[in-house]
Amino acid sequence: MSTSVTSDAPKTVFRVGTRKSALALLQADYVVGALRKLHPSLDFEIKGMHSTADKDKITALYKFGGKGLWTNELEAELKLGEVDFIVHSLKDMPTQLPEGFVLACVTPREDPRDVVVVKKAFQDKYKTLADLPAGAVVGTSSVRRMAQIRRRYPHLEFKDMRGNIDTRVKKLDAEDSEYSVLILAAAGLLRSGRQDRITQYLESTTEGGGMLHAVGQGGLGIEARADDQKTLDLLKPLEDNKAMLACEAERSVMRTLEGGCSIPIGVETKWVEDNKLKLVATVVNVEGTEAADAEQTDEIKTREEAVAFGIKVAQQLTDNGARKILDVINAEREANQDKKEPWVPA
Repeated sequence: MSTSVTSDAPKTVFRVGTRKSALALLQADYVVGALRKLHPSLDFEIKGMHSTADKDKITALYKFGGKGLWTNELEAELKLGEVDFIVHSLKDMPTQLPEGFVLACVTPREDPRDVVVVKKAFQDKYKTLADLPAGAVVGTSSVRRMAQIRRRYPHLEFKDMRGNIDTRVKKLDAEDSEYSVLILAAAGLLRSGRQDRITQYLESTTEGGGMLHAVGQGGLGIEARADDQKTLDLLKPLEDNKAMLACEAERSVMRTLEGGCSIPIGVETKWVEDNKLKLVATVVNVEGTEAADAEQTDEIKTREEAVAFGIKVAQQLTDNGARKILDVINAEREANQDKKEPWVPA
């Protein structure tokens, strides 16, 4: 933080890091707007940066190696003190943060589900994945989405789709586009006012076979330095306790399973009673031909209980065959480690 001088008195300025995409800036604006209402005497400055994945919009996401694809550059600024905290899409945050950093706050969660967006020319013909004919092309850069859809709809084809929401929708709607539909996060469309393009919400109960969303999807995670108590105290009132507990449980499942690499895991959390959390999870191989599923419900009141709950669900996944799937994924990763574009499931 820094101090700016006005005609009345010095004003404390908190510097907010975020990716430079339109949606990321919109999310940072939301957080800053909430903080300004709570702290009208403070000022906030948003600093946008391009991540590794933002700079390379050609390579499929699953071909990038390592973690922190969306976060490394921002965390370097946080470490140097150039920003005081970072606003992330929580699904982009690694489950293991660098030493000295903490997940300071999870704000109220937007709809975490994935959705179907149909090409405009086909909107009178198709609404759902089950409507699509054999060979129809689904646009996505997520192995998690590909794997789960292949499991339920093996007759569909897939092609990589990168770019921000506007870019992807324009590619979909282009007259010469080979895509029939896109799979996107509901949260991004809802936050950017494009909900009219949603034709189907995908969840565990979706007719014809459900799909589980990414860990943390729909949530905003705010990362700060662990020793910056002033910033941690500033952010705490923004936290949504139920969202934090659900997301901590989801992140614990992934942290327990991933063992150093990203995995195509889907999750879904729902509060079924005041303090009882239901967590459904799946690990699917890339071809969609093998899967391990888990489901647990437990009383969750603290962050520690949420983490322990996630570990229990991860163990059930392992007992149901997840380890075999993960061993194949890890073997593929190792075999491609020295290649120019290492294959790592996203």
